[in-house]
Amino acid sequence: MTSLDTSGKVIQGWDPETPENWDKKIAWQTLIITTAILFLAFATWYLVSAIAPMLNRIGFHFSKGQLYWIASISGLSGGLFRLIFMFLPPIVGTRKLVSISSFLFVIPMLGWFMAVQDTSTPFWWFMVLSFIGGIGGGVFSGFMPSTGYFFPKRMAGTALGIQAGIGNFGVSFIQLVAPMIMGVSLLGLGAFAPQKTSEGLVWVHSVAAVLIPWAIVLGIVGWIMLKDVPIKANFRQQIDIFGNKNTWILTIIYLMTFGAFSGFAAQLALLINNTFGVDSPFKDEYINLPRGAAYAFLGPLISALVRAAWGPLCDKFGGAIWTFISGVGMTVFTAIAALFLKPSDPNEFNWFLAAMLIMFFFTGIGNAGTFKQMPMILPRRQAGGVIGWTSAIAAFGPFIVGVLLSAMAPTTFFWGCVVFFAFATALTWIYYARPGAPFPG
Repeated sequence: MTSLDTSGKVIQGWDPETPENWDKKIAWQTLIITTAILFLAFATWYLVSAIAPMLNRIGFHFSKGQLYWIASISGLSGGLFRLIFMFLPPIVGTRKLVSISSFLFVIPMLGWFMAVQDTSTPFWWFMVLSFIGGIGGGVFSGFMPSTGYFFPKRMAGTALGIQAGIGNFGVSFIQLVAPMIMGVSLLGLGAFAPQKTSEGLVWVHSVAAVLIPWAIVLGIVGWIMLKDVPIKANFRQQIDIFGNKNTWILTIIYLMTFGAFSGFAAQLALLINNTFGVDSPFKDEYINLPRGAAYAFLGPLISALVRAAWGPLCDKFGGAIWTFISGVGMTVFTAIAALFLKPSDPNEFNWFLAAMLIMFFFTGIGNAGTFKQMPMILPRRQAGGVIGWTSAIAAFGPFIVGVLLSAMAPTTFFWGCVVFFAFATALTWIYYARPGAPFPG
């Protein structure tokens, strides 16, 4: 075997399963830099979920259906971009993949910065911006298998759990800080006029502007600090994952866990506003109704923290049992949330919110569990492709949730989710979690 040589941009002799051919420092350095950029990627992807609920308040005149579409189209593009990025790690290499992606995030950030300042900006242009922003979601399917190349299987659950968990935290971060950033004029942006609402002045454009310097700096850091490992696979070699039935089963399961996380995270603010809040039937009878933007960050925050924390537990006990527990919890608490979607009193919002937050808790467990399962069940080369594929399909979550909520009553949609979650949970038990399962992981 070739001895380890880390002096160049392409590491020679790299094999994480052989201690003398693995460099722990390089592995963790790669994890840290890639995770920081992935955090920014998710913040970029979910910019639309923070901005869309504000548009009509600052002078735009979009219907509820149009707002759902604006918030959901990034899910469509995020999934499509993931179908591209899943093939890139062994072809492009970690260094170029991660650093160039960071520079690309600047494009949608600048677009949002300009668009919200002009109330004549048409609906179609917001759809374009939302679509372009999906690149932030797309990089996940490249970043995760790329980082997986740097760690031995015994540490895969912890490493990928940390990266995905902290990366997912970018969703709740942007939803949490957006209202605060929108409330002030940032230093250096005084030349840009604020927008007016019934409550006063806001600077909606600031939330996009504040991310731009970070994208540029992190891109430079990645270009200088990251290295590539010599794992190569052409397109034909990579598509052999589709002949493995585990690819399809794990896709259904991850669509349950991450699809629910990404979909509900993108649409929860609008759902709260339309069912219990300022755009609900209660708006003419009650004051101080809940505003979705004040609560939307909580679910993604809980899920991201749980996903990061559960990695070591998945390494210790295996991912399958945690994925199964996650599916049971998601099924039960989505059903409970559905019971409060035809409220007779806005105070029923508290019960709905509690059920949704617990559901998000279980998505975090499931996301950690599935990502532990994949490297354990599949060969190393296929594991990267399956991680990319499953994450690509699950990234359609915001699009699926948004489109279905615009096409049917929320109650109908939630009960449909309950049925799907129960089905995916049954698959987890039959193939992976039960005693004597054919593919324990």
